[in-house]
Amino acid sequence: MAPKRPRGAGAFPKPVESPVPAPPDPHALYAALDLGTNSCRMLIAQPKGSQFHVVDSFSKSVQLGQGLEKSGRLNRSAMARTVAALKVCKQKIDRHRVAQMRLVATEACRRAQNAGEFIRQVRRETGLPLEIIQPEEEARLAVISCAPLVSTKTEQLLVVDIGGGSTELVWIDLGQVAPRERPRAIMRLHAGFHPPESPFPAARVVDWISVPLGVATLRDMFSDVDSDAARYALMSCHFEESLAEFAPYKDEQARAGFQIVGTSGTVTTVAASHLGLKRYDRTKVDGLRMSSDQIEAVIRRYLALGPAGRRRDPRIGPDRHALIMSGSAILQALLRLWPTDRLSVADRGLREGLLYAQMSADGVLEDGPL
Repeated sequence: MAPKRPRGAGAFPKPVESPVPAPPDPHALYAALDLGTNSCRMLIAQPKGSQFHVVDSFSKSVQLGQGLEKSGRLNRSAMARTVAALKVCKQKIDRHRVAQMRLVATEACRRAQNAGEFIRQVRRETGLPLEIIQPEEEARLAVISCAPLVSTKTEQLLVVDIGGGSTELVWIDLGQVAPRERPRAIMRLHAGFHPPESPFPAARVVDWISVPLGVATLRDMFSDVDSDAARYALMSCHFEESLAEFAPYKDEQARAGFQIVGTSGTVTTVAASHLGLKRYDRTKVDGLRMSSDQIEAVIRRYLALGPAGRRRDPRIGPDRHALIMSGSAILQALLRLWPTDRLSVADRGLREGLLYAQMSADGVLEDGPL
């Protein structure tokens, strides 16, 4: 007797679908927006262990500070560009139903005579509660964003945030903190540079400074110098002079145990050029350590390219070619002044600091390794 055919044989197999991942809890989502002199950038993220997971992001060059150096005011076209970008941010915030947010503006709005008018315009047209933060908070947020990159061998730390309109430097002494606790001690600075007494080991802020010179303001100051090389040299010397009152600059420091962490578009662009990346890759750039010789080689290559060559270089990009030499001038001045031949590259900054600060204050980050 012929065997009976099993029922259903020959039918197409029923597809097994992967379960759709559950959308993140809206009440666990945080937004952080950084409106600088050049760029408008936002992250939306949710806590994940001792870190966070980015759900959505936005970045656009708005050049809010265009013409500010001469007029002292934000011009109408710059404000219109910025409001248009902020409307996109508002759409993303609404789409994700973000519950917690902090949206801040920095140097351009600190200096502009009509900043209050602009903040009211933003609230009226977008509904976003944009606030202007002071230099100390900007510096503090940049520092805590870099906490995961701090080496356990670091005893003296200098964090440098090169912005469009200002540059913040913070010198921190970690000598009294146990090596494995050093990154965590940096994170605890979210409560302030001089936090209240705590049973935990403390990072001591030796000194900090906010220099009202960033990649845009420094470029504008020397825009009338025709020679590319001369303009670069003048920018670097001028920035170095502005650091004369920064206290640690006067003291001799040991090379061992000293770490500089640089966070800015300049630093990440120099790193991408050094690596020869055809397409920017944050995973290869963030945390990279570059020697001063490697940085010098990239800057010499930028000078050799000239303005036209830098404009065509895909690693620099159309938004940064006009600013990369002023940023490089700042970077070179920093490496001349302090005793290190290494720079840690941070593809992170104010937005990450805002997220860490909000999440730390809410107690939603686990107390584990960073």
